Amino acid sequence: MGGARTALFNWLLARREGGTFVLRIEDTDRERSSDDMVEAILDGIRWLGLDWDEGPYFQGEGAERHRSDALRLLFEGKAFRDFVSADELAAIRAEDPDRALRYPRERAELLGSTESDARAANGEPFAIRFLVPPGETAWEDRVYGSVRFRNEEIEDLVILRSDGTPTYNLAVVSDDAAMQITHVLRGEDHVSNTPKQILLHEALGNQVPDFGHLPMILGPDGKRLSKRHGATALGEYQGKGILPVAMVNFLALLGWSPGTDEEVLTVPGLVERFSLERVLRKSSVFDSTKLEWLNGRHLAVMPADELMLLVMEQLPAELRDEAEHRDRSDPGWVVRLIDLLKVRARTVGEIGEQATPFLRDALSYDPAAVAKHWGKDPTGAIAHLRALREALAPTEWTEESLETGLRGLAESLGVGAGKLIHPLRVALTGQAASPGIFEVMVLLGADATLSRIDLAIQIVKGLETNVLDTPLQRGLP
Repeated sequence: MGGARTALFNWLLARREGGTFVLRIEDTDRERSSDDMVEAILDGIRWLGLDWDEGPYFQGEGAERHRSDALRLLFEGKAFRDFVSADELAAIRAEDPDRALRYPRERAELLGSTESDARAANGEPFAIRFLVPPGETAWEDRVYGSVRFRNEEIEDLVILRSDGTPTYNLAVVSDDAAMQITHVLRGEDHVSNTPKQILLHEALGNQVPDFGHLPMILGPDGKRLSKRHGATALGEYQGKGILPVAMVNFLALLGWSPGTDEEVLTVPGLVERFSLERVLRKSSVFDSTKLEWLNGRHLAVMPADELMLLVMEQLPAELRDEAEHRDRSDPGWVVRLIDLLKVRARTVGEIGEQATPFLRDALSYDPAAVAKHWGKDPTGAIAHLRALREALAPTEWTEESLETGLRGLAESLGVGAGKLIHPLRVALTGQAASPGIFEVMVLLGADATLSRIDLAIQIVKGLETNVLDTPLQRGLP
């Protein structure tokens, strides 16, 4: 999630300023760079709609250039060979962490260049370390402002391992220079890498990019977002029915402010208003409830025909078949259903759940709804359902006619319309809440509506006579 937010901010900056968005896979750490992981990154960026102008480049492809830069620094006296074993350095770190910063340099100075050359010529393995110069390294961070590091606190970092492979800091510096990168936005956990990279850029004679560091994303407990907080990968939220536009909207607000109280923003709106000056320095909390709320707002305005494929993918196979059957016999029926349900849903999956009563003959009745609207007065509920059945059967099956008929019946019975609507809603959907009852009836059609009223009457009769072996007590199909 943090990587997605970082990619988004870089993309927004490039699009806002008319720049070039470069996608580079930094795969110097082979253990963490499997094909599956790379594909997950690419899939996530594609899903968010972050189209890149160059790439994807793979850092490993530039290994020869990285090695050439390391050797150049060595030959120019800006780096040195390190023959110290890992065990020896670990022992020094355990004994004196401060001394360990410069220990390989001490050993290199003891060797002298002649002995170092001879040992290297004899094939003895060595790493190449950058010789951190004295003084101070400072930069004007695009988010945090002025940042300074004392160089004496920076370790003589390894730039080429003993197996000849480059390390992360050298590789990104070499790549940034080769790709003419002008701006680098990344998480604040990289702040400690920045002075090292600035020093390497300067040693190689490169133009130093502008750096900006983004605040951390925290879980609800105030700790860094991780798997213990639940889903943290884009693919998991895609599977839950979150829209890409909603995720982009949500990620943008994790560490950036539009300068107003607005929260529901489109992608073009974000591009138009994005600026580094409004990136916050304070860490943001990942609130999945707010993400779902934002998703619901975007669902409500998204055209139903664009949602159709997403909703169909969320439905179980038998319901998807039924939806396709209904749409063939009544073209546009599924789009009308989605249009009716989307305003009450927070995710695409919830639209599918709400569609179930419209697609499945056997309803699942909510016990609380049954108890409230049927169980308190079974005799009255039966009477109202029978009256509704009789009044609605000959009615023209339009929302206007059905509403006129129901309200006319309520007036003739001397009761409020709600006394009829509530038990009817349970009969038609099995739930206490649903879209407008007249829209529900039109989408179900006359036959299904009347059939469900008949079934409801039989169920309520069981409640009235206190017969326990009814579909309700059995859990209902």
